[in-house]
Amino acid sequence: MRAALDTAAALPLLTLVINMDRATVRMAHMRDELARAGLSYQRIAGVDGDLLKAPHPDFCERSYRHLHGRRWAPRELGCYLSHIKALQTFLDSDAEYALILEDDVRIDPGIVTVLQSALAHRRHWNLLRLSTVNSGKWWPVRRLGATHLAVCLTREKGAGGYVVDRLAARKMVDRLLPMRLAWDIAFDLEWLIGFKALGIHPMVIEQNTGGFETQIQSDLARIKIRSKLKYLTVGPFRLLTESSRLLYRLYRLLALKLLLRA
Repeated sequence: MRAALDTAAALPLLTLVINMDRATVRMAHMRDELARAGLSYQRIAGVDGDLLKAPHPDFCERSYRHLHGRRWAPRELGCYLSHIKALQTFLDSDAEYALILEDDVRIDPGIVTVLQSALAHRRHWNLLRLSTVNSGKWWPVRRLGATHLAVCLTREKGAGGYVVDRLAARKMVDRLLPMRLAWDIAFDLEWLIGFKALGIHPMVIEQNTGGFETQIQSDLARIKIRSKLKYLTVGPFRLLTESSRLLYRLYRLLALKLLLRA
């Protein structure tokens, strides 16, 4: 354990854990996970969506309705603002990179070694996805021990764990407010925001595996618009983003295959 702590301390990395004040059991879970991984951390007090009121200056209800097909979503907004808060905390620090974690994840004990290997290729990414709740096909571009740097050609969801550098963090803070999409969908549009993203696959962080009840999606039935008319705007937006994602990431995949020769 001492060796793991020494290795983690050598990383130019600030680990930030998003956790609401009332979620003490979740924080106890994360302390155990982080201790096993040998990571020191700073807790970020999550924004409690149940305390937010509409209209909110950081929520564009019109865009959220027309692009995402949902109404005023205070818990989604709380999650969104919590990630923005974590990114701003990172930018206010002297760290080169930040590992952003939600508080319901399981962390591979070998994550530090994987991150060290990934940082050797830092010029190819500004955001490194470490978790997902999808099962998309990832295409490897560079072996990192038992895992790979990889590109996914389709949309990925979930924001349980990811690494950012200062460029990606600044772009997201500056360009992703007000909220127009759920956080995990918003930052998965990296080519529109202005930074490069890759993932680790197989993932080194598992999301929603702690047996915790979701704090966000429990009000989905209330905020989701049921009318099929929503697809008049949601459909074209998804078609545009999915097609542009495929083209952009296919280009990235081919370019990295040549550069890194996985």
